[in-house]
Amino acid sequence: MSHLALYRKYRSQTFGDIVGQEHITRTLQSAIARGKISHSYLFTGPRGTGKTSTARLLAKALNCENRPAAEPCNECNACKEITIGNCLDVVEMDAASESGVEAVRTSIVEAVDYQPAYCRYRIFIIDEVHDLSRQAFDALLKTIEEPPDHVVFILATTEFAKVPPTVRSRCQRYEFHRGTIQDLVGRLKYVVDQEGVETEPAALTAIARMSDGGFRDALTLLEQAVLTTEGTITLQLVYDQLGLVADEIVDTLLAQMQHKDIVGLMASLEAVYRTGRDPRSLLESVLYRLAELTRAAYGVESDGLGDATQEAALKSTSTSLGTDRILSFRAAMAEAHKNIRDVTIPRIWLEAELIRISLGPAEPSATVVEVARPKPVSVEKPQPKVEPRPAEVAKVAEPKPVIPVVVIEPTDDPQLANARQLWANLTQEMAVQSAVARERLIKTRVDRIEGHLAMVEFASAMVMDLVVGSRLEKAIRESWAKVAPDGVELTFFLGTKTADQRAAAAGQAAIEPTAVELPAEGERLVEMVHEVFGTGERSSE
Repeated sequence: MSHLALYRKYRSQTFGDIVGQEHITRTLQSAIARGKISHSYLFTGPRGTGKTSTARLLAKALNCENRPAAEPCNECNACKEITIGNCLDVVEMDAASESGVEAVRTSIVEAVDYQPAYCRYRIFIIDEVHDLSRQAFDALLKTIEEPPDHVVFILATTEFAKVPPTVRSRCQRYEFHRGTIQDLVGRLKYVVDQEGVETEPAALTAIARMSDGGFRDALTLLEQAVLTTEGTITLQLVYDQLGLVADEIVDTLLAQMQHKDIVGLMASLEAVYRTGRDPRSLLESVLYRLAELTRAAYGVESDGLGDATQEAALKSTSTSLGTDRILSFRAAMAEAHKNIRDVTIPRIWLEAELIRISLGPAEPSATVVEVARPKPVSVEKPQPKVEPRPAEVAKVAEPKPVIPVVVIEPTDDPQLANARQLWANLTQEMAVQSAVARERLIKTRVDRIEGHLAMVEFASAMVMDLVVGSRLEKAIRESWAKVAPDGVELTFFLGTKTADQRAAAAGQAAIEPTAVELPAEGERLVEMVHEVFGTGERSSE
């Protein structure tokens, strides 16, 4: 006899066996007991959470020879044949392999008119229903809307959004949830007890954590571990089987990154690679560990690690790293995990990436900053007459910028008038100090006040995109907060009229730009720009 996989051997045979879906089993049992049977059901949720098993249990409960029962008896002929898949009146269809319209017409549309052979209901179970073609859904639609009294449809899908709304609206929807760590560990413990396999509690927890809430995935991983050992299933065995890195090694790597111990970090990475772990598995192990450290740092109850030593190590590591560093490492590792798929030499790349994360962002050289600044021109001492170089001639001959005059539109609303005046003063000041601000802000205005928001209108979508999210926006909001009335904040939106059109609508002629003398130049101008943008470096704008 061929080997039977654990997930098939321990498939739920009663509603009581369905773990973690009590909200669904309770509703279905109540409906069956009261005789409130729907003609179509839609089961949605992640893979391995019991959708197909629940569909078969519902079919057995409806066709049980004793009665429509809240729990199938599993002893009558109907229950036994549905269990082994031989019942003529329960048709299971895999939409992934039978997605065409002809398959739907032959298997369903033409078959619904026939009475059940010997069961109470003819039940159609369509797995992965989202894979049906558009034409197949069209062919199914009328039948699923008004089927005969003896027909029940049960649709199962992992991608609810791909099911057409016309089909969704004709079904009772039941959403299956991922299993919790406690639910998964409990189910795994039941299986190993039935199989007579000895395991460490931490090993079962690791398997449950890696299954991502799927009961079928958890049983498949357990079966792999059972087949590779003759004795007790240990935590290290699970790590070796799944290709993961032990928590102790990950904690060591994080500590070395924290203390910028590059030599130790490279040695630890080499030791990990020698055990056969690939860079992607290493990143996954680090991300899982950082997720646990985040919960420990914020005092979130863990998912039952089941080992006091592991709990103590988790809390110790989270305290040592600190919340800020844990979150920083977590964001950097997530970005690395996303990028590693496009790398041709992942081992070398990951080593460089971890070193970069350990050392943090590179700080600019002070010498470079000093060279980049313009040198002040001395007027105290007479300078020898030297023929200017072409670059200096261009610098001297450069015309001073033209600062357009801001037109403040009149209004009867005192609050709006005040906001427009404040915005005009702010933009005029920034335009004098920064060419970037002059180009991007001079044609803006406060259009209206809505509640506690001053609505600033931009005439160009491209200009608004350049401002939003930049350091210029930060400087604007900081300056506005110093002068604006309490509670009034800025928000940006794209207008539909140009500045000239607004002036014409107000009965004014468009005003030509007027030159304004710069209040400062040279080193003082650079210092003023630094003060406005709040940095000691030259703005990247």
